[in-house]
Amino acid sequence: MALRRRAAVLGKPIAHSLSPVIHTAGYEAAGLAGWSYTRIECAAAELPDLVAGLGPEWAGLSVTMPGKEAALAVAAEASPVALAVGAANTLVRRPDGSWYADNTDVAGMVEVLTGAGVRPGATLTVLGAGATARAALAAAARLAAGRVIVVARRADAVDDLRPVADALDLALSGADWSDAARYAGADVVVSTVPKGVADPLAGAVAWRPGTVLFDALYDPWPTPLAAAADAAGCRIVSGLDLLLAQAVGQFEQFTGVAAPRAAMAAALAAARTD
Repeated sequence: MALRRRAAVLGKPIAHSLSPVIHTAGYEAAGLAGWSYTRIECAAAELPDLVAGLGPEWAGLSVTMPGKEAALAVAAEASPVALAVGAANTLVRRPDGSWYADNTDVAGMVEVLTGAGVRPGATLTVLGAGATARAALAAAARLAAGRVIVVARRADAVDDLRPVADALDLALSGADWSDAARYAGADVVVSTVPKGVADPLAGAVAWRPGTVLFDALYDPWPTPLAAAADAAGCRIVSGLDLLLAQAVGQFEQFTGVAAPRAAMAAALAAARTD
C-alpha cells in the first residue's frame, strides 16, 4: 500500500482555486499513488494554528492571499527570495517536521514575462502593493528592469515596499492611483490588484501595442483590463499562466520528482473550458 501523502492550497476565499486540478493531474501523470491535494479555507490569523496541527503525512502547502506573510512567519527556514520579498506562497515539510518557506511566484513571473518577450532594461509599472506586488519587484530585479513604478491606492503601501526594493537592489518610484492610466504606458504593466479594482482603467489607458500586460487575476477572464489591452494589440499574460508556472515549482519541491508539466497544463486548460 502506497504511503499516504497530502498537500493543499490555503487561502480565503479559496473555493475558486484551480490548484487542486493542476497538482492532482501532476500526481496522476507522475504515478504518485497515495498523493492528494485539497483546498483549505484559511485566513492569515488562522494559518499558524492550522499549520501547527498538521500531521506527518503533510508534504507541502500552497499559500495564496491573504496568508503569504503569515506563511513566511511560521517557517523555520526560508529561501533568500522569500526573505527578500517578505512573503511565501510555498511551505515544504522537512524530514524533522519543520517547514521551509519559498516564493515560487517570483520564478513563475520571470518565466511567463520572459516568454512574453520581456527583456533587460524594460520599464515596468506595478498596479497594487500587496504580496503579489512584492513578487513582481523580485521578478523585475531578476529581469534587470529599468524604471520600476508602483501605483498604489495608499501612499504608505508604497513605503512598505521600499525595504523590499532595497533588499533587491532595485530602484523604486511610487505613484498615486489617480495617475494609474498615465503610468500604464510602460513596457510591462503588472496588475496585482483584487478583482474589479482595475476595471475603470480599461477605457482610460492609451495602450501601446508593444506593451506586455500581466494581469494576475484569472477568474473571471478576461478581465476588462486584459480585454482592452488585447484589443489594442498588447501581449497578454494571465494569472493562469502564473498559476501553472508557480505550481510546477511547488510540485517539484513537495514531491521531489520532475513535474509532468504538459499533463498539468492540459488539466488546467480543460478545467477552464468546462
